[in-house]
Amino acid sequence: MKKYYPYLSALLVFICYLFTIAPSVIQIDSGELAAVQATFGIAHPTGYPIFTLIGYLFLQFPLPFSKIFMSNLFAALFTSASVIFLSKTAYLYLSDITSVKEIPQTRKKKKTAITVNLRIDENLKIFLSISTAIFIAFSKTFWFQSASVEVYSLHLFLLSVIIYLAVLIHTEKEEKNNLWYLLALFVGLGFSNHMTTLLAVPGIIFIFFYKRRLDKSSILFGLRVALISLVVIILSYSILVIRASYDPILNWGNPENFENLLRHISGKQYQVWLFSSIAAAKKQLMYFFSNLSSEYNYAILLVAVSGMFFFLKSSRTLFWFTTINFLFTILYVSNYDINDIDSYFLLAYVSIGFFVLAGIIFILQYLNKKNLPSYVVALFTGLLLSAHFILNYSEVDQSGTYIYEDYTKAVLESVEENALIFSYQWDYFISASYYFQHVENFRSESIIIDKELLRRSWYYDQLENCYPNIFTGIENDVSSFKEHLKPFERGENFNSSRLEYYFQRIMTGLAANQIQSHPFYLGPEIADNEMKQGGFNLPEGYSIVPHNLLFKVVSASEYSECPLPEFKIRLPETKTKYSLFIERLTVGMLSRRALYELEFNQTERTKLYVEKILREFPGNSIPPALSEFYSKVKQR
Repeated sequence: MKKYYPYLSALLVFICYLFTIAPSVIQIDSGELAAVQATFGIAHPTGYPIFTLIGYLFLQFPLPFSKIFMSNLFAALFTSASVIFLSKTAYLYLSDITSVKEIPQTRKKKKTAITVNLRIDENLKIFLSISTAIFIAFSKTFWFQSASVEVYSLHLFLLSVIIYLAVLIHTEKEEKNNLWYLLALFVGLGFSNHMTTLLAVPGIIFIFFYKRRLDKSSILFGLRVALISLVVIILSYSILVIRASYDPILNWGNPENFENLLRHISGKQYQVWLFSSIAAAKKQLMYFFSNLSSEYNYAILLVAVSGMFFFLKSSRTLFWFTTINFLFTILYVSNYDINDIDSYFLLAYVSIGFFVLAGIIFILQYLNKKNLPSYVVALFTGLLLSAHFILNYSEVDQSGTYIYEDYTKAVLESVEENALIFSYQWDYFISASYYFQHVENFRSESIIIDKELLRRSWYYDQLENCYPNIFTGIENDVSSFKEHLKPFERGENFNSSRLEYYFQRIMTGLAANQIQSHPFYLGPEIADNEMKQGGFNLPEGYSIVPHNLLFKVVSASEYSECPLPEFKIRLPETKTKYSLFIERLTVGMLSRRALYELEFNQTERTKLYVEKILREFPGNSIPPALSEFYSKVKQR
């Protein structure tokens, strides 16, 4: 049993994950990452070469699933595989906690041995190891990484291996250099997948100098170990350079030279949100603690707190290792001022799981003193696990999530052939469109331009590669903009007013030059923000009309027809801020089109739009004019 329990626990978790896995794309980067894996492209910073390469190879298996489901399955597999090493690590924690150790006292006192006054049989030890891994595996953010394609799935696997090797090195009585070399290999792979591997480094350094004295030989050996990680990182990121030289369809950052590569892997464009202000750090720190109860319920957190104090007494070295991982994660990550920060706290959530283990041992010892049977704690642990699973299930369940696929396809189906869509709905539409257009070839002839990415020099290369002659007629403006953009991207002094001047010329020029050859559409966010604020202007003689989920640019003032809204958007049972955005945006655009139909006395079409809103999007309000119109229609 001891030989197979880590794999059995991972299999159990994987089976549970299959019930919550997404069948299609979800919000934010899901569509882009699936498309990058399928086409062997280059993803947003930091590029994630190992994630992309392994994912690309996995998608070559002839399984009877869509590519997006296979990418989601890839995430579930790696997230589950991390349970193997989490359970093995928990076993090592248990062995260390329940062993007799010599601890140094003051000079006047001799060294004394401390021990946990408790004997744990092998079966209970295995049960607690599996339970600890499952506690972690079913914490909300950890579990969520298994539900759809995300770089954090592979990150969790590599992180769990890193933690296991560090703890194994600590618990080994004899120093084994090969373990350090193996740890260095996985640290290098970790950095090649996600830079938050940095959060595990302080704990590793603590273990290193605990095992070895701080002297010249230790420092030289540490440098050799670090060199292995560096070589792995360099070799891994060279994949991006090689791939960029082939001009893939998706080529974020275009890291074909050292300057572009360095900017890409350092996440230069995101650094503006790192260490931005004390107020931002305080906000994120408060968010972490206020959100903890949605990761682990209050009963589990109480066990974890008791475990922290017990841990300090029973296994001081692993206490500090775990505490360093926890504290460094929350203190460092709190300085990153972004909305979707939960995944960056993953190491802290994992650390809490090991504090829970120490808390359970504390309870076991208390029961032992009272001569109560140990199966009581097994029952207690089982109840905690059950509540933990049930409470988080609905929060992470993506098995019925089709809203992003439906919305993206509805947008693309509503436009004419060879249309040009100008938008910046990355989280809801553009990222998903990468997958459907470039992998499933769904309305691949349509041109989608992300207004915000037009602020990046590499994006022009990607657009020209995908859509030749897209910048015909505005080459000089593009060239001038990219020239003024160089100092900005290099972190040098730049002329912001000139940058904005050329940027607005490019946006307006795109419309003026492409409107004759492509039906031109705008996302509602462009119409409601950029056009109203004067950041984007249409050529003279043109205006916009609501066209189902977009605005269409037209030259005439007469009625402009559009397809009937026959699309169906399947709303998820559990609503999120992302699904609610799509729902409200859809209702808003359908209402605008209904008002447009009413303006031209198209009563039957107006009625159709109003009924669609009321029938398919219950709970959403419609404008008073439509309510009044529909009341009159029903009275007839």
